[in-house]
Amino acid sequence: MEFTWPIRVYYEDTDAAGVVYHSNYLKYMERARTEWLRKLGFSQEVLREETGNIIVVSEMDIKFVRPAKLDDMLEVNSVLIKVTGASFLFEQSIQKMQEKICSARVKGVCLNALTFKPQRLPAALKSELSHVN
Repeated sequence: MEFTWPIRVYYEDTDAAGVVYHSNYLKYMERARTEWLRKLGFSQEVLREETGNIIVVSEMDIKFVRPAKLDDMLEVNSVLIKVTGASFLFEQSIQKMQEKICSARVKGVCLNALTFKPQRLPAALKSELSHVN
């Protein structure tokens, strides 16, 4: 399953040259993953409150291909690649009119919100991810 989230580049996202600052691509990808989970019926805040678990990024491999600039309309594409007991792996890309801006492999891990130790994914989330994968 592929999930696409639109993002517009605002002035605050750019550096002095009018190009998206590199760390903002990570924010765009985070928003897309969050909205993907929300679409599946899982708010991260509710997940924390009901299960005591949080989802964090534990690994990311990112490649920058082309710059995005002020007022560009971008699409963040997220594809779930793998689900394990406590983690999941995404491939994400950011595109402008079908031209790749950057891409990344992102590993998300479920942690206990108090101890920050790995936890198995909550059963309802794991079940939903299994249907997607």
